[in-house]
Amino acid sequence: MAGSEARVATASDSDRIAAVLARAFEDDPVWSWILPDESSRPRRLEAAFATLFRAVHLGHGASEHTGRFDDIESSALWDPPGAWRMPISAQARQAVPLMRAFGTRLPTALRALGRVESHHPKEPHWYLAFLGTDPKAQGHGLGTTLMRSRLERCDEARTPAYLESSKESNVPYYEKFGFRVTRELRLPGDGAPPVWLMWRDPEAG
Repeated sequence: MAGSEARVATASDSDRIAAVLARAFEDDPVWSWILPDESSRPRRLEAAFATLFRAVHLGHGASEHTGRFDDIESSALWDPPGAWRMPISAQARQAVPLMRAFGTRLPTALRALGRVESHHPKEPHWYLAFLGTDPKAQGHGLGTTLMRSRLERCDEARTPAYLESSKESNVPYYEKFGFRVTRELRLPGDGAPPVWLMWRDPEAG
């Protein structure tokens, strides 16, 4: 497929990556619970992903995107071992953008993030923070291209990988790449959905 190789994400890709991830996660159970207003959810998600990409993931140079014919239709935001947590200084700098993105739901988002972070593995690993494909481009193997790109390097370096799946139907997809569920974690708050914590040991050969 033309242009379907994984490409390193740069600052100039920020807006397009945020838009793709916003569309990919618009019906996600966790994000729908955090941002229950359907009319404002797409705009708020796009603002949130743009902020998180620039503040947390961009500087590591490990996030990637792909698409048909050189377009950006799918993106994976990865963090290398020991670099998955947003520094306190970055949290302070991004307080206003995050407030704009989440509005009155920011405390709910922060509580959910804190709950998930409290169960983050301490062992060195590559962390897949987000993987999303534009719904219009799903079914063309774009997510697989991005997963294989990083996981092949994890295997070469003998380094584990970790993610949290916020949608139960995605668990079998990640299991195809060698991930296994280590815990089903319920988020704090009334009606909060669960997330599935998943770990992958490097594969031999």
